[in-house]
Amino acid sequence: MMNPHTGQSSKLLKLIILALLGSISMVLMFLNFPLPMLPQYLKVDFSEVPALIAAILFTPMAGVVVEGLKNTLYLIYTGAADPVGVVANFAAGTLFVVPVAMIYHKFKSTKSLVSGLVTSSVIMAIGMSVLNYFLILPAYSWFMGWETMSANVKWVTIMAGILPFNVIKGIVIGALFVPLFVKMKPWLEQKKVRSSSAA
Repeated sequence: MMNPHTGQSSKLLKLIILALLGSISMVLMFLNFPLPMLPQYLKVDFSEVPALIAAILFTPMAGVVVEGLKNTLYLIYTGAADPVGVVANFAAGTLFVVPVAMIYHKFKSTKSLVSGLVTSSVIMAIGMSVLNYFLILPAYSWFMGWETMSANVKWVTIMAGILPFNVIKGIVIGALFVPLFVKMKPWLEQKKVRSSSAA
């Protein structure tokens, strides 16, 4: 029979870990850099890494929670200067983190993690292209007071910037995360055993 105090302390620890990962993720958002030959406003950061850790350590939804915390903290810190960008970042992070976590939790191997990262990169690239065409770019135009973008301008912006950017971003984050995951795997497995025994 589960000790209720053990269950409560386990949930509290999980909340603390998620809050910590969300805070780290927000800091990593500021450590960004542009990619050569792509628009300067598209910048890569490694803020998805803490969300990936949460999603693999707990559940895919834990990764979404970290993405939500990261963007909420960023919005508060920056004074809501770019709410459209924050929503876009949350959407991109969720599209990237959830598929890889779902694939990893099903097969639980480094190979499945790599497959998940590739799948997530494709999903994020295509998903963000669609969202930009129908929602994000029109919202930016409205927020910035620009003229409404024509379909041709949106198409060129996506094909020349947003689509290749998200593909490269997925590759860069994946290339960083796989060796990090290999180093962390024994610790992650230990944490999973402890959390399951506490449950």
